[in-house]
Amino acid sequence: MDLQTKLENLPTNPGVYLMKNDQGEIIYVGKAINLRNRVRSYFRELKPEQAKTKALVRHIADLEYILADNELEALVLECNLIKKYRPKYNISLKDDKTYPFLKITKEEYPRVVVTRKVDKDGARYFGPYPSVNELRSSLEMVHKIFPFRSCKQRTFTNDRPCLNAHINMCCAPCVGRISKEDYNAMIDQVALFFEGKQDGLVKRLRQEMEQAAENLEFEKAARLRDQLQGVEKIMTQQKAVLGSDGDEDVIAMARGVNQCCVQIFFVRGGKLVGRENYFLRGTDDSSRSEVLASFIKQFYLNCQFIPRTILLETELEEQSVLEQWLSEKRDGRVHLKVPKRGQAKELVELVGRNASEALNKQELEAGYQEQRIHTALGELQKALGLSQLPQRMECYDISNTQGAESVASMIVFVDGKPKKDQYRRFKIKTVEGANDYASLQEVLERRFRRGLEEQQQTEEEGKFSTFPDVIMMDGGRGQVNVALSVLQALQLEIPVCGIVKDNRHHTRGLYYQNVEIPLDDHSEGFLLLTRMQDEAHRFAITYHRSLRGKRNLASILDDIPGVGEKRKKSLLKHFGSFTKIREASAEQLMEAEGISQSVAEEIYRYLRSHEDLQLRLDSRKKESQE
Repeated sequence: MDLQTKLENLPTNPGVYLMKNDQGEIIYVGKAINLRNRVRSYFRELKPEQAKTKALVRHIADLEYILADNELEALVLECNLIKKYRPKYNISLKDDKTYPFLKITKEEYPRVVVTRKVDKDGARYFGPYPSVNELRSSLEMVHKIFPFRSCKQRTFTNDRPCLNAHINMCCAPCVGRISKEDYNAMIDQVALFFEGKQDGLVKRLRQEMEQAAENLEFEKAARLRDQLQGVEKIMTQQKAVLGSDGDEDVIAMARGVNQCCVQIFFVRGGKLVGRENYFLRGTDDSSRSEVLASFIKQFYLNCQFIPRTILLETELEEQSVLEQWLSEKRDGRVHLKVPKRGQAKELVELVGRNASEALNKQELEAGYQEQRIHTALGELQKALGLSQLPQRMECYDISNTQGAESVASMIVFVDGKPKKDQYRRFKIKTVEGANDYASLQEVLERRFRRGLEEQQQTEEEGKFSTFPDVIMMDGGRGQVNVALSVLQALQLEIPVCGIVKDNRHHTRGLYYQNVEIPLDDHSEGFLLLTRMQDEAHRFAITYHRSLRGKRNLASILDDIPGVGEKRKKSLLKHFGSFTKIREASAEQLMEAEGISQSVAEEIYRYLRSHEDLQLRLDSRKKESQE
């Protein structure tokens, strides 16, 4: 069925529509209460300022639709499809970070940890917090006031307390220095602090201090006094922004050239605990209401915490359905409000001013960076005598340890910027031992042979079909000659140069056409070159370490009687990491395929009976990082 026939037969039901280009790629996802009216509106005469919509319509070759029972169901489906396909013409929120939470574990003696994952495990969670560094800083200060344990022991087997107990950073429940009741009372005080109920905590600590003094328990009273002073000191560093003690998010935006900056303030317990900027692209044809609605859909789709109130700078067209969606996610009523007066309106205006300032700063920084990159590419073009700026550059590096686990990296810079989705890593297959030249030859042959095959098979751009304007080798004459011999055998003409280092392993210049070309170490071209070299080395060594780490951890399992290759793979597949295997109980170990009760008990006993196991793990981890 052609596109016109599909347009004529669209239903009037609510649903989601997916627009595709001639290659079958989804380029736009939208929702509608009436699919027929909404989709057909794209093909009517558009206003001159609707350039983005015109470009979308020009590329529409096909469309699909999914019916929904109501507008809310269509909204949920639209959010999930946008996240899955990242369509080119949808407003895109690039930053999809996961925010940190504070977790108080459900254990006999609970721990207080930072996590980015919220599980239904009975633990208490607080957050989200916009900055993990600020959260860790707050936790560190609270830990000095309340010395809760930081060890990961599920059951205590210590004969003596750890070092933290000697420096008063742990109350040592492992050796019975504190009762279970007193320890959990202390954890409750920590929870009060992170719930934003510091006033109630201060009142409670003061009452306990005064009671201890009356009972002539002067040591306890002194400890409570120190805790009280610590909490009051932290409270003075937090800024109250609302008269209430509620949780709110405050959202406003500023517009730039085909992008917007949305600023969000996080207010918890009536106090500002952080803020974040988000830049959205492709917004020229969209109203402020549409931009904010798109931001809310993408930001809160996977957000673990949604406050009761969200303050906005403008009314939204689909405000009621968004409130309904957010309320279902929160499992409680959520209100989207546009304050008209008072302190709340002033706060929204403050957020808007911050968004404008962040946008101006970003545009200035972007302009400055573009100029630097253009200068750097121009310097490399002049140094190598190229006819045009090197648009695409690839850099290669080899990493191994005495010939073991040899790997190679290919990093790609396009227009002077890293193109990380095109990075590739190679595990050396045909070379044994530490032979960098042979390893490079294998890698380059695999990369360019694959590229030639892709070019012959299809005209579409594949993983390897786009060839670079310049190839950079991490090394000098030897590495360059290897690359040239591979290209010559494949009948390819691509400039190849080496990035040469001095005796102290510092970059000093380029090796090109049998000549070493020095570069000013303060020039933009030199800085771009060193960045590429560092990135290639980082990408290679990261892959190499991961392979070594897997090999070292697996070798510890080899030491356990009754655990062979099959059971080792089963354990790693089931638990995902050696750390989780070591923390598992015998009953949990039996859940892995092929692990009987006797084998599970043997593994459990082995991992807990070897006191030097953690030292071995730490030593191997340190070794792999050197």
